[in-house]
Amino acid sequence: MSCAFSPARAGKWLLESGIQEKCGGVARFYLADSGRNRAVSTEITGYAAGALIHLFQLTGDERYLDRARTTAGFLVQRAWNKELRVFPFEYPSPTPDSPHQAWFFDSGIIIRGLLAVWRQTREEQLLNTALTAALAMAADFRNGSEYAPVLELPAKRPQAYARAWSRRPGCYQLKAAMAWWETAEASGENSLRDAYLEVLESAVATYADYLPAAEHEHELMDRLHAYAYFLEGLLPQLDRPECAEAYRQGLHTIACYLRNHSLSFTRSDVYAQLLRGRIYGARILGIDTEAAAHEAAALAGFQAASEDPRIDGGFYFGCRSGSISPQVNPVSTVFALQALEMWREFQAGSKTPCAKMLI
Repeated sequence: MSCAFSPARAGKWLLESGIQEKCGGVARFYLADSGRNRAVSTEITGYAAGALIHLFQLTGDERYLDRARTTAGFLVQRAWNKELRVFPFEYPSPTPDSPHQAWFFDSGIIIRGLLAVWRQTREEQLLNTALTAALAMAADFRNGSEYAPVLELPAKRPQAYARAWSRRPGCYQLKAAMAWWETAEASGENSLRDAYLEVLESAVATYADYLPAAEHEHELMDRLHAYAYFLEGLLPQLDRPECAEAYRQGLHTIACYLRNHSLSFTRSDVYAQLLRGRIYGARILGIDTEAAAHEAAALAGFQAASEDPRIDGGFYFGCRSGSISPQVNPVSTVFALQALEMWREFQAGSKTPCAKMLI
């Protein structure tokens, strides 16, 4: 691992490492020990679209804008299933290794990625696809009083819930529901605003039970990641007292687990989410700058330094029992890139960034 964070190397990794396949989709992660990418993930491609716009706004480098257009183009022209009005889980779908499924959370992330590119380019197809996908997401994933995490395609049948956090409804789904809030703002479709507020009410009522449901240390770390998604989903309504209090408690809880517990497994994206969360919350909650500096230093330590261009500049997924994971992960990379740049700008006196640009 490297000692000092380099945004230039992180950006170069996104552009040149090969994590983005020739089709335009972004692989789930790069396995450094076996030298291969995992399958193209539509969710991860959505994250990448937003990250590339962030990098363009940060640097003014047109390469990032061009790649963002390519990435969004893949999502609307290849990944989007017009007949089903859904983004399948992976591309292509199905394959012998990838079931034909759609995920609630992934759908929200993809829509937010399209909107990030649309706000920069004003390409009508991006907003139209985002709106169609958001309306279909609200209708198709509805499962009684909640939203099913996974649909089996082509029937759009809710998959039976399983023990894993990602296969059960929960407060973490609020970040995906942010796509409805942002699409409503862009399109004027107020039914989507109401859908977000419904998920918000449920999430605020149930979040306190989310982390205690973990049965072991590794599951707890994964749930901290998901719990941070809940906090991110609160951002459009952070001025509401109950949301601000949930946000305050959530930041404190994540920080305590990362700093005060002896964990055999830590994830770099959780450090990034906590650091971003502190900065977004600073306006109404203040900020513990000493703790933020500690978290920024820990996060920077996950950036890879290597002569191999498929590794150099990316961020490793995590650390298990003192050993770095061999996964060079695009989500870890873009979360870390944004968090560390936000921290640099915050220290320089910049105002709180716009919540819509949260990757």
